[in-house]
Amino acid sequence: MDTQHHTALTRALAEVPGPLPTSGVIHITLPHTDRFTVVGNHLAQHPDLIFCNQPAALLCPRSQSSQTPVAAPGPQAAPGPSQTHVPDPDPDPAPVPVPPGPPVPPVPPGTSAPETPVPLPVAPPPPPAPPFVPLVPPPTAPKPPRPPLPQPGALTPELDRAATALLSDLRRHAPQFTLSEGDIRHLAPAVATWLERAAHPDTIRRTLTDDLPQPLRHPVKLLKHRLAALLPPPLPGACELVAPARPRFVVSPFQTCDDCDRAFRSADPGCCRDCRETRAHRGEDVRAAA
Repeated sequence: MDTQHHTALTRALAEVPGPLPTSGVIHITLPHTDRFTVVGNHLAQHPDLIFCNQPAALLCPRSQSSQTPVAAPGPQAAPGPSQTHVPDPDPDPAPVPVPPGPPVPPVPPGTSAPETPVPLPVAPPPPPAPPFVPLVPPPTAPKPPRPPLPQPGALTPELDRAATALLSDLRRHAPQFTLSEGDIRHLAPAVATWLERAAHPDTIRRTLTDDLPQPLRHPVKLLKHRLAALLPPPLPGACELVAPARPRFVVSPFQTCDDCDRAFRSADPGCCRDCRETRAHRGEDVRAAA
């Protein structure tokens, strides 16, 4: 019982053809292309281990071996990094205990034993999802239409002349607004609307030329936007500026009661409410006595 029997070593050496060396590390090298690993020198140079890069090939018949193992005499040779360490398997591995299943109930006489359920086939795993392909972004929502240029109530020659002069003079204050004659004729009614609403020409000029974007690529579009979006409301009339009159409350004057001389408020002289009620009650008594 105290003697170790290296069954794996004996089985592996039996597959090596020819005489075995009397000393040194025996290297068994078989070709393989997968299922291999790299071990360190602390395992490859261990004095108590035998090395084989394909231990399963030793269990096949010798005729199926594609390459004759080579024995390396000499203890100084060390296996390369591609050689795999295979530990000695146990000669007789102990069986793995199987846990007992649930107890089977006894079958009553005259009945057949229940059939053993057949396990259903396991569905194969679903195929891998295809690589994510970004969808084409939907088209952007249509932009709302631009507001039309304001139009004056009545484009008089005076308003048209003043609007044309203001637009032609913009290039003196901002060289970016060197407008063509066609652009001036197109924008003149909008400027006339500002003048019609009592906007001062200097105010219109500052509104159109201040705080310009840099660089200014479309000066005419900027003028259209500002003339339409920043249009001031019309000035209110004189009657609209007058504060509404507060409602007046009519206060009745004081009157002196003819019977009790007590003061009370009423539009007409006479008796107070109490005396009127007393008179009415007295008249009912007289009519009842009669």
